[in-house]
Amino acid sequence: MSFIINIDIIYKTLKKELQGYPIPLAEQIQSKYKDAFFVLISTILSARTKDTTTSKVCDKLFSKIKSFSDIERTSQKNLEELIYPVGFYKTKAKHLKALPIEIKNLFNGRIPSTIEELIKLPGVGRKTANLIISVCFNKPAICVDTHVHRITNRIGFIQTTSTLKTEIELRKKLPQKYWSDTNYLLVILGQNICLPRNPKCKVCPINKYCKKIGISKSSF
Repeated sequence: MSFIINIDIIYKTLKKELQGYPIPLAEQIQSKYKDAFFVLISTILSARTKDTTTSKVCDKLFSKIKSFSDIERTSQKNLEELIYPVGFYKTKAKHLKALPIEIKNLFNGRIPSTIEELIKLPGVGRKTANLIISVCFNKPAICVDTHVHRITNRIGFIQTTSTLKTEIELRKKLPQKYWSDTNYLLVILGQNICLPRNPKCKVCPINKYCKKIGISKSSF
């Protein structure tokens, strides 16, 4: 069977069929707090950590920490206690403690809205920067995490070997109108259906548009 990768149909189908699934953490935080501060902190904490764990930690943390000033008044040791058990919690507490200083020194206390500026902040890489730009500032941005990297390669839309290369290729190939939807839709798909191992191809809404690269035939 031959496949035509029709990205318009894929995105239209995903938008329709993924309604009702839990939304990704960053969008949850933005919807609840409507403030880039909380999204920035939550995305820093979410690296190498499951959303369910990060969500619980954010509930605990944000009951006490609501601003950069609150972080300044909190010791690194207390931050470690507040954000445990996220992955690499000691390193992340160090990044959080340094964040208010860098925000003041580099950006006069405001959270910047460009990738080039955001990645200057401690604990912020391109994934986090793109997510902040998209979710908080409503600018076109492609946030590439493991789900986006895996699925865009799995369906055969691109062929890349790293998340950075995936971002570069998607910026070249993917229509800009789909950039900000990419992480949102593919995280939902990747967490619930297009799993890293044993993907649920039989119930996947884009099954017939997927080349299933690297997937065992037993999955479909």
